[in-house]
Amino acid sequence: MSILQAATKDGGVAEVEMTAVEALNEDLRGSVLLSTSAGYDDARRIWNGMIDRRPAIIAGCAGAADVASAVNFAREHDLLVSVRGGGHNVAGNAVCDGGLVIDLSGMRSVHVDPSARRARAAGGATWGDFDAETQVFGLATTGGLISDTGVAGLTLGGGIGWLTPSYGLACDNLASVNIVTAEGNLVTASAEENSELFWGLKGGGGNFGIATSFEFNVYPVGPILFGGMTLYPLDEAQAVLRHFLDFMANKMDELGALAAFTTTPDGQPVLALIAVYNGPLSDGEVALEPLRRFRKPLLDTFGPVSYRKIQTLFDAGAPPGLRYYWKSSFLNSLPDDALAAVIEKARNRPSSKSKIFLEFLGGAFARIPREAAVFDHRASPFNLLIIGAWQDETDDEINRTWARDTWQAMQPYASEGVYVNYLGTEADEGSNRIPAAYGPGKYEKLVALKQKYDPANLFRMNQNIRPNGG
Repeated sequence: MSILQAATKDGGVAEVEMTAVEALNEDLRGSVLLSTSAGYDDARRIWNGMIDRRPAIIAGCAGAADVASAVNFAREHDLLVSVRGGGHNVAGNAVCDGGLVIDLSGMRSVHVDPSARRARAAGGATWGDFDAETQVFGLATTGGLISDTGVAGLTLGGGIGWLTPSYGLACDNLASVNIVTAEGNLVTASAEENSELFWGLKGGGGNFGIATSFEFNVYPVGPILFGGMTLYPLDEAQAVLRHFLDFMANKMDELGALAAFTTTPDGQPVLALIAVYNGPLSDGEVALEPLRRFRKPLLDTFGPVSYRKIQTLFDAGAPPGLRYYWKSSFLNSLPDDALAAVIEKARNRPSSKSKIFLEFLGGAFARIPREAAVFDHRASPFNLLIIGAWQDETDDEINRTWARDTWQAMQPYASEGVYVNYLGTEADEGSNRIPAAYGPGKYEKLVALKQKYDPANLFRMNQNIRPNGG
């Protein structure tokens, strides 16, 4: 009898009879891929080009029933499991070596109920999918900054986007989630049903099961908003950033904004100020006029722009296949010495593809009660994201070192917290950063929830909350 060797969740090797694999394939509306299958290499490839893992089995799922079948198969054979939605997570947790990938990337449907102002997205949908459907009705909710980011991963970790000051995080706008548990049961979590689990899904990641669909509250947005960017040379960055900080201190709920250290297509390092006004066009032009008139920029793209185009603004600068390494922290403040430090690090990037983002928080995000969601750190005014991006493997060390050094230089201004969606691997970050992502008291509640829904830690390829709390 033919045998397939696969990795177990505890690091051993399972011998799985091929008849069992064939039975799984027959049970799925989707299909099973093995290393010899056509399409296997495409299916194991994800956004971060540094991730090159070879699962023993990829279970391509067409719906929640397929997900349940794959979970049961994994549990019965004690397999290492990873879960793929959009495949955009920088840590690469969507793919495992030697185990089973439960692949939801084919589940991309989005259904909108405009009268109820609700939208439901399947577990493999991207924010590009979501925005395409909701904007037909002039509706949206807070989504990611890159259109091929998965709805599932972003939402389960929190979900910062342009609409965060208006409506809070993606997870703050959840109405319900359908989830397959480690026992293979399909349950619904909402404020009225399995409310403890619902709370845990609003920032706790993929620790408690596999989310097969998400129901969101959606709001009138656009479809045309006033937004864009201005570019400045780095020599002017200190003064421009100080003005930007003073301007953003008004914390208008309608205004989503960030500052980005990036590079123009012709290779010039620049500071980009990016802002989007979620309201009437005329109000947006007036609101942003003091920002635009402060100093003559190299480029000013502000004007009427579709919300869908805004949502793709960073797509070209973050293509799949580059090698990515991130470091991140929430920041308590940005005094002049912090600005000088980050500008100096931006000036000395070893790769022109690397970027540093300063995300401005506040508005509705800050007013949502701390206890309403697992996501914490509502008082943090800024989020720092250092994006190392480069092409060649031989440049790995210099680029990772730059990202770590930049992060270290900004630690005097950082809070203890971190946005879980921006974390790398535990081996690089250290296990203490996962509890820090949730804040005092919340991590202990999450451990109890993990003990209830996944005591064997089947779902461990994530920012893992261990059932024993270790």
